[in-house]
Amino acid sequence: MGGQKVPNSSEETVAASVVPQRFAFGAFILDMQCGALTCEGRRVAIGHKGLLLLHALVRASTEVVSKSALMDAAWSTAIIEESNLSVQIAALRKMLGPQPEGNEWIATVPRVGYRFTGRVNSLHSAAVDAPAALPGSPANPGRPSIVVLPFANLSNDKQQAYLVDGITEDVITALTRFRWFRVIGRNSSFVYRNKSVSAKQVGQELGVGYVLEGSVRRSGSRLRVSAQLVETTSASEVWAERYDLELEEAFAVQDAIAERIAGAIEPELLKTASLPAAARHTGNMTAWEIVRQGTWHFHRVGQQTHLMARELFREACRLDPELAEAHLWLGRVSAGIVAYGWSKRPSEDIREGLDAALAAVRLDEKNPYTHYALAICSAYANAPEQAVLAAERAIEISPSFALGHLVLGMAELFRGSASSAIAPLEHGLMLNANDPQNFVWLNFLALAHLFAGDGANALAAAVRAQKVRPAWRPVQETLACCYATVGRLAEARSSRELMSEMENPPGDALEPLRQRNPHWQQRLAELLTQIPSNPLPTGAAHKALRQPTPD
Repeated sequence: MGGQKVPNSSEETVAASVVPQRFAFGAFILDMQCGALTCEGRRVAIGHKGLLLLHALVRASTEVVSKSALMDAAWSTAIIEESNLSVQIAALRKMLGPQPEGNEWIATVPRVGYRFTGRVNSLHSAAVDAPAALPGSPANPGRPSIVVLPFANLSNDKQQAYLVDGITEDVITALTRFRWFRVIGRNSSFVYRNKSVSAKQVGQELGVGYVLEGSVRRSGSRLRVSAQLVETTSASEVWAERYDLELEEAFAVQDAIAERIAGAIEPELLKTASLPAAARHTGNMTAWEIVRQGTWHFHRVGQQTHLMARELFREACRLDPELAEAHLWLGRVSAGIVAYGWSKRPSEDIREGLDAALAAVRLDEKNPYTHYALAICSAYANAPEQAVLAAERAIEISPSFALGHLVLGMAELFRGSASSAIAPLEHGLMLNANDPQNFVWLNFLALAHLFAGDGANALAAAVRAQKVRPAWRPVQETLACCYATVGRLAEARSSRELMSEMENPPGDALEPLRQRNPHWQQRLAELLTQIPSNPLPTGAAHKALRQPTPD
């Protein structure tokens, strides 16, 4: 049986805004806003497809859900075989185990679909069934979620955009330190730059409960920073503040804003727990401003902008050797220059990045970004084991840190653990759904599924990567291999032709993977050779080259 077409993203957004997002059954709580399933307060390992299928079943309660509806819910844009659904349902049954009276949670309705047999309660607020836990603890999947929109530049000088962006990023970084927040990543929030959108719309599109908006006006050495926190469901203002200060005092702004937000959202927690320090600064304003200029160039992702950013970060390190931010950004940009093939001396450049990242960790061990810098540099220094440890430490410090989950998945993939790479990559993409750089992470996810033997999910991830960056040659190569794996050779041929017409990128972001896993490289090469050069006969049938497997 063929697959079904899934509703478009706007339809999914509308649907998500009008149906309950939290459900309780037995000892389980399913929280779709956080993308988590917990049992007696402990998180359960469940794949992304399993999560979507379980949501469709519990939302229908005891009503029958057809196979086509379940396939629509779980496979975005992919044409898949019905056997994939059967495999996922079997995996769900095994993961959930039996009900207390011995019955299965999911019943098969022959020739129709499946039905959830347990009693389901929709949780619209803090539920009595939920285990007691402080907001932000692993046992509480309903922790507050927040996005910091790009602050508006109200200065007459448009060149001050780097300073405004820097203050926005400082606030995001400060908020990630409060472990009870789920903080949306920088690149997902920056897609709203210069767009007139309501807090309610942002809340629906990103699945967050709070939006922080702000503005910065600079006049000489004076700054005026305004910020307001809005609750997205009611569009009501929770907190607002204005700061008039000297430029040198900007160090304290993001700390103050983050602390006030924490107080506004979780006042009870503040009575029982002390707040962690938000950010460490050494007081060297010149170095701090140079780092802001460097990050402005870094996020434009090009050879010249990356090289310019590196020079700025090097200068900031020279001016202030104790500024952790300067070192962590030097590590990040060094890894990027090597990965994108913009380095003339890759071994020396990644060594510089590693040294900078290690210095950043020494200077600010409790900053998740310093450990991310160490992880990404280690990955491209062909040290994925160290990358895994650094990524895990970043996540320990800030469980909502999307880049930590993403780099953990990449490191697991590089060291040959395809199955272990899937969950952190999917979780990181969920936290940072709108990052324009997600085509790289989605490509990693597609390869992880492919090497784990799951062609259908590999193809779904590759299609998502293609949507973000269709003109990137590695995406077309992965897409061609995924189509070949599931036996769709006509589409595989089309992707391979597109790939051959594209210019090879100067660098190979998969080089560490190829070096350590030559059997995977051989597998990709074999798949490409199986794609016919001539058009296939109309109506030709092709069987899948691999059987579907569960997450």
